[in-house]
Amino acid sequence: MPGSMSTATAPSELRTEPSALERYETVRAFTDELTSPISPEDQTPQSMPDCSPTKWHRAHTSWFFEEFILAGRADYRPFDDRFRFLFNSYYEAVGPRQPRPERGLITRPDAAEVTRYRDHVDSEMKDLLSGNPTAEVLELATLGLNHEQQHQELLLMDIKNLLFSNRFHPAYTVADDPVTGRLDIEHTGWTRLGGGLHLIGHDGRGFCFDNEGPRHEALVPAFDISNSLVTNGQWLEFMADDGYHRPDLWLSDGWATAQTLGWDAPLYWTQEDGRWQTYTLTGDRSITPEEPVCHVSYYEADAFARWAGARLPTEAEWEVAATTQPPATQFRWHPAETANGDRPLRGLFGSVWQWTSSPYTPYPGFAPAPGAVGEYNGKFMVNQQVLRGSACITPPGHERVSYRNFYHPHSRWPFTGLRLARDES
Repeated sequence: MPGSMSTATAPSELRTEPSALERYETVRAFTDELTSPISPEDQTPQSMPDCSPTKWHRAHTSWFFEEFILAGRADYRPFDDRFRFLFNSYYEAVGPRQPRPERGLITRPDAAEVTRYRDHVDSEMKDLLSGNPTAEVLELATLGLNHEQQHQELLLMDIKNLLFSNRFHPAYTVADDPVTGRLDIEHTGWTRLGGGLHLIGHDGRGFCFDNEGPRHEALVPAFDISNSLVTNGQWLEFMADDGYHRPDLWLSDGWATAQTLGWDAPLYWTQEDGRWQTYTLTGDRSITPEEPVCHVSYYEADAFARWAGARLPTEAEWEVAATTQPPATQFRWHPAETANGDRPLRGLFGSVWQWTSSPYTPYPGFAPAPGAVGEYNGKFMVNQQVLRGSACITPPGHERVSYRNFYHPHSRWPFTGLRLARDES
């Protein structure tokens, strides 16, 4: 782990099969480690309705264990009954909640009390996991830890957006990322993948979210996929060719959104003395042409693909390509294209989430779990696009070939980029 990330052990660094208690302690400690550079003052506000305060993420991930595991035990005493309202996210079966756009108004409890809340939940969960937990408790604890890993990434996305909103663009951390090599020209071509019936979805080994199954056959015609992610340099060419002002390149909704919001570059790009720079978790820095472009919406990605004479891959195509290479992730504060040995496809994991052309809909035979836990994914399967891979800030060990991330097509604050595909020529 880079820089200040020194005391918490990332999940992938554990031995092959840690105990449930060890897994719990590791994931929870990583959240605390990510929070350590963030002051109490920074933990309360939210920069926009889609973002949540750091303090809220810390409390909500604790609430998840309390609500779905601890609250069902006869001997458990809640830390504060009001927290059930304040830190419920979207679970209608649980009851009313603080409106999402108003989470930044929760000035009390303060950050210190949220820390005491986390400690309270941790103490109870560790007692439970160190005993003889039932299979149901272990299953829910595993879901809760994967849920917390999602919020670890969200926490960094949201604090980046908040700090960028400050006129002086303060850095989240002064830690440097590991040095990486520049893009090798030999990797900038295409890989041809044969068509046919392919099995898509989670194969049943290890944890997955419910939206990753059921595993099913999909007919995928032969296609080409780019060996590399789209870079900043390529995006600058798109901008220089007036890509943001050519309606022929854009979907109707995308064009309307870009015009209304005044988009003329990816999120976090600003011009200083006529030169483009980008804001990162380590502060402002000059644009590096060889780095993957990041913080672009589906609408922008689709327009770029059309400008490039290509298209975005479907999620089935992306998964077919990714099955040729196992996930490999190095946690970083800012994206870099990652190699995977001598295999041609670069940056599949650990750089940016990659937009696909696939709408987020259920797989054939999908059915949500009963009860409130069933609200986790299924009810969001409309009006969003699927992204595949993982980002530089995705917790190590949280990535999978079958992982289905999803965002609205206008979203730009996640660590989102793209790679191209084209039909067999």
